[in-house]
Amino acid sequence: MTALVRRLEQAWFAEAPASRLAILRIVIGVYVLWYLVPRHGLLTELAESDPSLFEPVGVVSWLAHPLDPSLFHLLVIGTFAANLAFLLGWRYRISGPVFALLLLGVLTYRNSWSMIFHSDNVLVLHVLILGFAPAAEAVSIDSRAGDRDRTGWQYGWPIRLMCVVTVATYFLAGVAKVMGPAGWPWAGGGELLKQVAVDGLRKDVLGSAASPLMFALQDYLIVFTALGVGSLVMELGAPFSLIDRRLARVWAVSAFFMHWGIFFIMGITFRYQLSGVMYAPFFPLERVVVWFRSLRSGSRATSLAEFSEAKFR
Repeated sequence: MTALVRRLEQAWFAEAPASRLAILRIVIGVYVLWYLVPRHGLLTELAESDPSLFEPVGVVSWLAHPLDPSLFHLLVIGTFAANLAFLLGWRYRISGPVFALLLLGVLTYRNSWSMIFHSDNVLVLHVLILGFAPAAEAVSIDSRAGDRDRTGWQYGWPIRLMCVVTVATYFLAGVAKVMGPAGWPWAGGGELLKQVAVDGLRKDVLGSAASPLMFALQDYLIVFTALGVGSLVMELGAPFSLIDRRLARVWAVSAFFMHWGIFFIMGITFRYQLSGVMYAPFFPLERVVVWFRSLRSGSRATSLAEFSEAKFR
């Protein structure tokens, strides 16, 4: 029992450098800013829609009526401001949780006016984890310039949790497939082909062109069989990727390319996945900081040598 507990502690509370968690904060903070800013107009329009279209879900399900549009507009502006503070690591003990909760509220409110964008779930969960973790103790305004990169379990467990959340979403997707009407025969490719065909037909009928690749592959059931088997292996086998770091990185890269395959065949855009940012927790991002510091110190040393040479020439 003691050995099992020790293994669990090593898995969940493995040490990691503060800079790795900080780089994750920056990368995901930049992504959220890129994602939200172009949608400012859309969010404003949704808030001013017919109240009869409002069907609250999630954390806003307690609302009996829509928020006043001006109040929601202020919340969106506040989210942008908190996003910048989160990204820069400024007053993070306040800005981190505030941004995480505002993002959860704003995106849930957006989903209450239209279809539910399940692809946003992992993004929000990642931000919630980072918002309540010590993710600004390096590479931030809060951290002191020149501080040495610290290492500790307090920086490792949030990263581990982010990986587990990512893996869990794929595992649940796999379970949903085999527990659905098609069951395990879903791997045969026929159900996947039907799904792709229906999606392409819907796009053509509604005026959005279907992917040309879908038409090129529709007569090749073996291709969809391979894709069906591959997707189930990747989804149901996702938890095994947590056993080994190298295996986890192979899985992350494979999942990334799977989503690009979905995009080319079906034209479905999972932005967080396609950007690759979703899989950032699986990689040692602190190497970017090490590389940058070595580059900067190398440039400083070169400049000093050139100055000395010019002085004594």
